[in-house]
Amino acid sequence: MPERFRVLVIDDDPGVREYMEALITQQGYQVEAAADGEEALAKLDAARPDLVTLDVVLPGMDGLATLAELKRRLPDVPVVMLSGHGQARNIVEAMKLGASDFLRKPFEVEELELAFQKALEKRALKQEVERLRSQARSEAGRLLLTGDNQKMRDVNEIIEQVSDTDITVLVRGESGTGKELVARTLFQLSSRRDQAFVKVNCAALPSELLESELFGFEKGAFTGAQKRKLGKFEFANNGTIFLDEISEMHPSLQAKLLQVLQDGEFSRLGGEADVHVDTRIIAATNRNLEEAVAEGSFREDLFYRLNVVTVQLPPLRDRVDSIPLLAEEFLQQTAEQYDKQMINIASETMDAFMRYHWPGNVRELENMVRRMVVLGNPQAVLEEIALRGSAAEREEKPSDMLDLDALGADFEDGERIDLKAISRRAAQVAEKRVIEKVLAHTRWNRKEAAERLQISYKALLYKMKENGLSEGR
Repeated sequence: MPERFRVLVIDDDPGVREYMEALITQQGYQVEAAADGEEALAKLDAARPDLVTLDVVLPGMDGLATLAELKRRLPDVPVVMLSGHGQARNIVEAMKLGASDFLRKPFEVEELELAFQKALEKRALKQEVERLRSQARSEAGRLLLTGDNQKMRDVNEIIEQVSDTDITVLVRGESGTGKELVARTLFQLSSRRDQAFVKVNCAALPSELLESELFGFEKGAFTGAQKRKLGKFEFANNGTIFLDEISEMHPSLQAKLLQVLQDGEFSRLGGEADVHVDTRIIAATNRNLEEAVAEGSFREDLFYRLNVVTVQLPPLRDRVDSIPLLAEEFLQQTAEQYDKQMINIASETMDAFMRYHWPGNVRELENMVRRMVVLGNPQAVLEEIALRGSAAEREEKPSDMLDLDALGADFEDGERIDLKAISRRAAQVAEKRVIEKVLAHTRWNRKEAAERLQISYKALLYKMKENGLSEGR
């Protein structure tokens, strides 16, 4: 059974303390109470609170002085201030000292519940940031700063230029190339690094759930909405939100996201007032958004708002010089994680790594090395690479044999053969095969395929239609 959160209640009124203890216990928390600031500070080590409620008006050391000392000794513990007066000066001063919320007495039970929920979720997000901070820095060095090719130098240069700004960034690249890592690196190198980093996978939820996840909802907004829920944008206020697989967001939600980008405002589901947030947005996609705009599945105005600065991550096959360093790092990491003996990668295995196409990119390399360490059998990995490589070669090299009958060649005695017509049909078959293979290699990125085929985008669409080629065929 998970340990319950601990709340320290600081209030000089015995009736209020008794009421708060009963109310907070009923909500499932462990409670410790103190009558003044001095008593509360003396109990800190024993109480080890996850959250504190603090009255502004206290005998001796007042609430603001107590708050300042609490934040000095326990900077990560959220403090909810309570006051019967709610003077603007006190509220401003409390927020400057680090209070997470300010409630005016008498408050509704719902208000206290929401303040606790918000404070604890924000604390959890900050703890996650701390946990990932050193990891992100080491991963950044491992995955982004390795290799000596122009594409990776371009990536690093852009990151350095825009990381400490609030500019919106769109990270593009195939699956497994490290788009989330770029987002976390941008966050870690920014002035917002001490605030929350919130990740949302736009493809993981249907549009209705994604809307409430991003923007929250008010009590009674729909069946089952028993109390207000804050959205991810509110938790990312003053921090950074990472919208992964942005191309999968439903057009109706795209309009709401556009409003956040333009005005920094949105409304919760069922809400009437606008909520203002100061959040940096980083988005990522492995799809061609220009095509999505042309097809009408992605808003053009949103595309231009997101595409302020683009980081284009190259696939691993375009930066093979990174493979030895990456493989070595994955080896060490996996050996430490699973308490396995460190092994050396044989030259034969590394040669195979360097020749392999890596359709799954860095993620596939990491998984391959993990299997090699955990199974303790590098030969099995070599055989797997050989099998995958052979299958890819077979796909890339269709038979040179043409079906002459299908081309209209009739070799019966005396029959005339229309060589020109057969040549035209053979050229059409070859053209279809080549277009199909190039589209497969570019993962049906039509713009890139047109560039590789050295034809215009419109010409490619025409030829695809003429040859009956479509992604869903």
